[in-house]
Amino acid sequence: MIIFLFILGLCIGSFLNVLIDRLPRNETILKGRSHCENCKKKLAWHDLIPLLSFVLLKGKCRYCKSPISLYYPVVELMTGVLFVLVAINFQFSIFNFQSNSNFQIFNSSLMALIFQLFIISSLIVVFFTDLKYGIIPDKIIIPSILISLFYFFIIYNSLFISHLISGIGAFLFFLLLFLITRGKGMGFGDVKFSFLMGLFLGYPKIGVAFYIAFLTGAFVSLILISWRKKEIKATIPFGPFLVIGTLVSMFAGEFLISKIFYFLIN
Repeated sequence: MIIFLFILGLCIGSFLNVLIDRLPRNETILKGRSHCENCKKKLAWHDLIPLLSFVLLKGKCRYCKSPISLYYPVVELMTGVLFVLVAINFQFSIFNFQSNSNFQIFNSSLMALIFQLFIISSLIVVFFTDLKYGIIPDKIIIPSILISLFYFFIIYNSLFISHLISGIGAFLFFLLLFLITRGKGMGFGDVKFSFLMGLFLGYPKIGVAFYIAFLTGAFVSLILISWRKKEIKATIPFGPFLVIGTLVSMFAGEFLISKIFYFLIN
């Protein structure tokens, strides 16, 4: 199961690389083979094996020998690792044998697993598109929001209202920040993404995500400014920090909340 999810993650990660590069350029993802960004040579299937091709080619294009961006293997490896962590953290069971021995493959655990893996994939695209291009594509955010609404309304309807309120609250909070800073501190893509975060995480996990995002964002900004790699007026994408906050809250939110609660009452 773990090996399967890791390999699946590598393959999905390869597709996410296509989304990351093409969506910000408004290029179609349904047509056109992958090609070298330097020599424009179309790549054969054996040049596109997730992670393995990068290793065998020693990080260089087979044709022009120009270096292949590290983004590609990093995205593939990150997707594989996160897919495994989702399964381990939430202890999903794909196959469900009930007491009457009836086999059900489409159970709530499987649907939850698929949903979590979908959100992970969306988070990875948001992270790298904002990091590379300074854009959080609507073509990722809007479908993710719609699927999340459908998931909580149909599969876990008992959580629908609370998660919807969490999403609206997160959206209004970020919208207020956007208006106060006049878009200097963050883009409107971050505002839309915050709705997805709140919808997915719910309360109080969304609070943990925001805290981690602002904390890591401030920390990295101070480091970059101190190293003079970024001027104070330069734009530092905030989307990646929101993704980091979401992932931390997703995997460790309940633990952190319990520790904070324990600290407050003792």
